[in-house]
Amino acid sequence: MLKLSKLTDYATVILSHMAKDYLGMYASQEISEGTGIAQPTVSKILKILVKAKILTSVRGAKGGYLLASAPENITVAMVINALEGPIALTECSLSHKNCDHVRDCDIQGNWGVINQKILSMLESVTLADMLAPIKPVNEIRISASSFFR
Repeated sequence: MLKLSKLTDYATVILSHMAKDYLGMYASQEISEGTGIAQPTVSKILKILVKAKILTSVRGAKGGYLLASAPENITVAMVINALEGPIALTECSLSHKNCDHVRDCDIQGNWGVINQKILSMLESVTLADMLAPIKPVNEIRISASSFFR
């Protein structure tokens, strides 16, 4: 199962909260109250997002946090990368250095293709998209053959 950490999930909640008025400045306490996420967790995530240049921080009594760019320019892939590191389904999607079977592996290239498709999908979804109401979908199916076209 592919699963993101709670911190990454909370980061998307925080960013979505901020994106509703993306030109506004937010104090960490205000974000905590607005999202229901504990203050220490909010502070930790905000620091990570500032380091990743997704947010900008302003010091001082009237300071706080701002989105570094418009919600249309912040992708889900950027958020995941900031909190989880590079997106990779398998170790060999990033590097073959940690694999003892690289010489005998017939499928490593296919994992790379799958990883790239998923990365492209995550790069195509922005924070603005996350705020938009969704239309009901009965079922979404992605066939394996669509990955290898």
